[in-house]
Amino acid sequence: MMWKMRSCGFGVPILVVFLAVVVPTVKSVWLDVPWEGVKCVSEDIRRSVVVLADYYVIPDEDDGGHHANFTPAISVKVTSPYGSNIHHEEKVTHGQFAFTASEDGDYVACFSVVGEHKGGKGATVGIDWKTGIAAKDWESVAKKEKIDGLELELSKLEGAVDAIRENLIYLKEREAEMRVVSERTNARVASFSIMSIAVCIMVSLVQVGYLKRYFQKRKLI
Repeated sequence: MMWKMRSCGFGVPILVVFLAVVVPTVKSVWLDVPWEGVKCVSEDIRRSVVVLADYYVIPDEDDGGHHANFTPAISVKVTSPYGSNIHHEEKVTHGQFAFTASEDGDYVACFSVVGEHKGGKGATVGIDWKTGIAAKDWESVAKKEKIDGLELELSKLEGAVDAIRENLIYLKEREAEMRVVSERTNARVASFSIMSIAVCIMVSLVQVGYLKRYFQKRKLI
């Protein structure tokens, strides 16, 4: 009995580490947004996945002595793979957007500097991007289901396992789609090759017939 308890206690942390490595659902990045132009980030997200992101402008501590801790304003726009507008804010220094993906593909978040800022210097924007299980509010789940401690961690592990299973199914479906596209492409290439060979043979026969008539007309053969 004691051996089983030790095995469980030792196995859960290993599983936590394994899932943390296998399922990278949290991404934090810094973007250097130019004064003129747009800087974008994107992620390939499958349908029905929850996305939660916080963005914030990092204050500029060195503004040439004119403004201490100057924070420029930015414009933020998030679009779906088909160009639908998901989130749009103007002249903000921080914010948040959340959505559930309605279609598979690349979701793009674009940032640009607005207003006057140091005669043309850009801004640094931090982004905390969470998807899937990482975007779930586990505190609310714990309060609603009245669980804590090990039970909560096991619920997180269960969610991570479900996420892995869904990702594997998604990858399998994408692989099947790519296989169909590859087979169709190969069939079209083969048809084009056969057509090209047939055209070459027909042109060669026409040329031989023309030369034969020409030589016969000139009485060379």
